[in-house]
Amino acid sequence: MYKLISNYVYEIKKSKFIAYYYEIDNKDEVQSILDELKKEHKKANHFPYAYKIGPIAKKTDDKEPGGTAGMPIYNLLETHHLNNKLIVVVRYFGGTKLGAGLLTRSYLKSAIEVIKE
Repeated sequence: MYKLISNYVYEIKKSKFIAYYYEIDNKDEVQSILDELKKEHKKANHFPYAYKIGPIAKKTDDKEPGGTAGMPIYNLLETHHLNNKLIVVVRYFGGTKLGAGLLTRSYLKSAIEVIKE
């Protein structure tokens, strides 16, 4: 059964990034978690995530520009040798485009902070 380890909120230029860090056992749990988060955050714009369960791994930018969200989150899992973990960063768009660089840094900061908690 999956378990929420921690969460972290980061705001920049009126955009809000809410990172969730879970311990998971299988990929079916990922869909359950995403469904729950989408119900809880009905007005959020994006739900990029990455997970790793043994040899199985997946990442998605969820309609953000390619490589700005899922890949940085996945690289963090790899760098810290985190297995059976899922990081989802829920984003509420604040009306100001952040640009690819700042967007990537914002997702990465949210993910780094949530695993520190």
